Amino acid sequence: MFREKASPPDNETKRIPSLWILTWPIFIEMFLQFLLGTADTLMVSRISDDAVAVVGISTQLFNAMTILFMTVAGGAGVLIAQKLGAQRPEEARTIAVMAAKISVGIGLAMSALLFFGAEPIARLMQLEEKLIPLAVTYISIVGGGMVLTAAMAILSTAVRNTGNTRSPMYIAIGMNVIHLVLNYGFIFGELGLPAWGLTGVAISTLVSRLLGTLVLAYVFLHAFHRRIGWADLRLFDRPLFREVLKIGWPMGVNMASWVFSQLLLFSFVAMLGAAELAARTYMNTLESFCFILGNSLAMAAQIRVAHLYGAGMRKEANRSAFSALWIGLALVMINALLLFVLGDRILPLFTADAAIIAIGVSLLGLNLALQPFKMLNMAMNGALTAIGDTRYMMTIGLFSIWLVATGLGYYLSIPLGLGIHGIYIAMISDELIRGVLMLRRWKLLQQPAPLAQPRNESLMIQG
Repeated sequence: MFREKASPPDNETKRIPSLWILTWPIFIEMFLQFLLGTADTLMVSRISDDAVAVVGISTQLFNAMTILFMTVAGGAGVLIAQKLGAQRPEEARTIAVMAAKISVGIGLAMSALLFFGAEPIARLMQLEEKLIPLAVTYISIVGGGMVLTAAMAILSTAVRNTGNTRSPMYIAIGMNVIHLVLNYGFIFGELGLPAWGLTGVAISTLVSRLLGTLVLAYVFLHAFHRRIGWADLRLFDRPLFREVLKIGWPMGVNMASWVFSQLLLFSFVAMLGAAELAARTYMNTLESFCFILGNSLAMAAQIRVAHLYGAGMRKEANRSAFSALWIGLALVMINALLLFVLGDRILPLFTADAAIIAIGVSLLGLNLALQPFKMLNMAMNGALTAIGDTRYMMTIGLFSIWLVATGLGYYLSIPLGLGIHGIYIAMISDELIRGVLMLRRWKLLQQPAPLAQPRNESLMIQG
């Protein structure tokens, strides 16, 4: 139950960034990443639909491998915002330094695993034999740079949760532009670069992430009230780290459930055939358009709610959470409807394969049902994460993600024969169940805490 601080001073309210100020840089960053990512997919499709399928399922693998360091980064991000909201900047700084050290260490271990174990990992994903060589190349190069992904995750999360959402935006834009230019050179043999196909795309990804990490590191060092230096590498505060893990480990379990579920669902799609796998990858790109602004609002609301929660401004936190939800739902519905109407004209831009296009078009109606429930989930997930109520989300996620999304997805798609449409039906059911339960949880937490009764009340009643 929330307990509201009495009348926070005006200057305390003003120092916390507004939802709009936090949202627009995140939106621009994500929108440009979407446009560049779409262009990236279009470029890779010029290599082959098989290359697109490999990139799609490999991305799910990489997402699964990020769970450990995202557990630390996620918990640290929430606490950084809360500590700054409570005007404890030194604690926020210490949390950021500890999280950065641990995340990078985990990333190094993952880089080694993916680089040396690319082939057995590719075979575990149930890929067709013809896709294995492409997958091994892509996983070993991009996965070998997982330490860069880990560094970028914690550095951007820490900077964003200080309220500075603009710097990660600028860095992401620059990084993706470099990636796009290098892709063009490596795929088409332009700009003096060799035509290396998917190998070139992997190298392009690695180089752009390295440059992005270097710039983010510079911003991170200057993100707090005191510059972070070499001496701070020795910082380690056990009580603060326990706070990070208290919030972070349930986030990690929940995130692991979702990511591994998605990886399994992609494996189920791969079992259906290469055409279905390519269609799912193209649909992933198109679906990003639907919720990009809604997701930006949810991310911004999480930062703002965490700051407000740390400052004890509970009513304002509640208003921010619901503002993000209602605005996000409206925008997501409009975007999903546009995709439903125009999807059959957009998909041919990615591929000329009539079978892949037909599968993608057949999924547009189901996507129209999926996106609002996904937005509900994102908004309530962000709000509950911001106040540290992550164990409830973990419990709900373990039930719904594995039994509904994964279990029902497998049953509908393969034994029942509904194919990829069965997987979509299961995903819709999962998003609906989790979204409704988390909305109910958030509303319950907004109810005023009951006043404590005097100890001698029972005696007074008896008398």
